[in-house]
Amino acid sequence: MHPAYSVIFFTTASGAGYGLMFWLGLAHVAGLLPDSRWLPFLALATALVLVTAGLFSSTFHLGHPERAWRALSQWRSSWLSREGIAALATYVPAGLLALVWLFGVQTPLSPLLGLLVAAGAVVTVWCTGMIYASLRTIRQWHQPLVPLVYLGLAAASGALLLALILAFSGLHWPAVLASGSLVLALLLKLAYFARIDGDRGAYTAQMALGLDAEAHVRVLDPPHTRPNFIMREMGYEIGRRHATRLRRIALVALFAVPIPLAGLVVLGSGLSPLMLAVATLSAGIGLLVERWLFFAEAEHVSMLYYGRPRA
Repeated sequence: MHPAYSVIFFTTASGAGYGLMFWLGLAHVAGLLPDSRWLPFLALATALVLVTAGLFSSTFHLGHPERAWRALSQWRSSWLSREGIAALATYVPAGLLALVWLFGVQTPLSPLLGLLVAAGAVVTVWCTGMIYASLRTIRQWHQPLVPLVYLGLAAASGALLLALILAFSGLHWPAVLASGSLVLALLLKLAYFARIDGDRGAYTAQMALGLDAEAHVRVLDPPHTRPNFIMREMGYEIGRRHATRLRRIALVALFAVPIPLAGLVVLGSGLSPLMLAVATLSAGIGLLVERWLFFAEAEHVSMLYYGRPRA
């Protein structure tokens, strides 16, 4: 599939924002946040900015962005619609909690707001992953691990952001959280790579043409004399050598660099903010490469009519 930069930015930025919201909500309920209300407010404001910027950028992938609101009406059958509704619903408790921290209001409802923020973040990211996991026409996406990978990467990137922001308060538990989240996300991503690499594809050119499995099929002439929309969007190809190299870059930037740096912070390094800033920047680069590969490596079943033997 042809990677759309607006969707890449949307899934990475909003994922990190919702991950940050999730950990903030749980930390608030557990009473682990610093006494100063400004750092939690800054963290929640950062999450809201990331989420809003991501959601706004996703509309650029639409032919008519002004009609994006109509997607909300298809919640019975569309994961995209459910994602939009969950995203809008999460703004309510997140906004109220931000006001509680901004004005220092003491209310017994704030733990409930924290739980609602965390739950809304999980539901929204799950819906984002299910948008792709529900598509049977793309085997690399139609995997049960896809929404779990989305959740894992959101939790890891959000934990890194939380550790960076709270590093100025001297707290070290967010770095422990970031290390554990990154390790879990790494295991999920490696399992996903192994799954798609071992899946040859359930559909064949013979099936597409209604022939027996033993029939020999080869393309005599190309379907089109010039590239068309399907070939450009559905048939995007990336060389196996380049894909392998990009996978390594993503794994190094997203995991191999941030995990040791977060571990040094756990051990009590005096350069915690600097190391966490480097870890967060490296993870951000790795996320962009990983998400680009997620789209670029996807093979649509329609390519069976363009010479692909399996999909």
